[in-house]
Parts: sequence; C-alpha cells; structure tokens
Amino acid sequence: MRYEKGRKDASRSRIMEVAAERFRSDGIAASGLATIMSDAGLTNGAFYPHFQSKAELVRESVAAALDAQSHQVQEALAAGGPEMAIETYLSAEHRDNPGKGCASAALLPEIARQPPETRALYAERVQSLVRQIAEALPPTEDPEGAALGMFATLIGTLQLARAVEGTEVSDRILAAGAVAAKALIRPVQDEVAS
Repeated sequence: MRYEKGRKDASRSRIMEVAAERFRSDGIAASGLATIMSDAGLTNGAFYPHFQSKAELVRESVAAALDAQSHQVQEALAAGGPEMAIETYLSAEHRDNPGKGCASAALLPEIARQPPETRALYAERVQSLVRQIAEALPPTEDPEGAALGMFATLIGTLQLARAVEGTEVSDRILAAGAVAAKALIRPVQDEVAS
C-alpha cells in the first residue's frame, strides 16, 4: 500500500511532538513507547521505520524541544528584553504546563543519565541558548557568565515551584526567582551605565 508523499515525515514529527510532551510531563523513564505511539495515533510497529531506539527518540525529541524553546526565548527577548524573558519563563502558566514547557527544567536529572550522544547534543543546544541570552544583555566583561547564572536561576526556580505546585509557596518561589534572576542582569546594566 502506498501513502501520499510526506506522510512518513508527518508521522515522525507527530511521534516526536508527542514524545517531547510526554517526556516533559511524565519523565523519560516513565514514558513507554506503547503509550507514546498510542497518543500519536499510531501502532507500536510504526515506531521502528522512524527511530532505531527509544534513546534516539529521546535525543531527537529533546533537541526539538530545545530548538522550540530557543525560538520562544528569542520572541520574549525581542518583545521586552531579558526582563520580559524572565517574567515569561517564571510565569504560573509555564509552571503549570510542564508538558509544553522548558525541557531543561523538566528533564535535567534524566538527561544526565542519557547516553553520551544525548548529553553532548543537550550541552550544544544549551550553549547556543545561553549565547542567545548573552547577546541580549548589555555589554559586559562576561555576558555569557551572566546569562549562565540567569539560566541556572530560572531552571532551579521553576523546578522548585513545580515541586510545591498548588501551594502559596510555589507562587512565592516564582516571584523570588524572578527578583534573583533580574538582579543578576541589573549589575550588568548598572556597570555599563557607569
């Protein structure tokens, strides 16, 4: 049976989209291929023409999620600079929707246990994202250092807020993290102004 041109690419994209969301919401280890394929509207047998293993699916899904995040960061930076990016990242909406949110905040412990190829790809994408943030900061001696500090603060804040989601403390964590992340870039701005 022949299928229309592009169907295989569409199926692969759908599998990756579902996997990325499932990995971020439930974790990599807890997300079985049968569930992912069912959610994608495909049979288990349809997996292997697209991917050789779950590890390959993880690597490609994480890469796609980080690429999408890079685009979102670019939009936030263009709309209102680093402070807008901080507010967007540390929003209640982002906290409450891990399946659509930051792959780093959702998956860091599991990414650290992935094969070297996946960790290397993750490191490359994170470095690219940090450079993107650094370019939006005012000139300073170490803009990438400031961007790394900001990125780490944002991820840790979001992870803590999600751990206690549904409580007043969660909202306070988001607010405190935003203040801390903004403080990391304010000295940079003040240094340039003086």
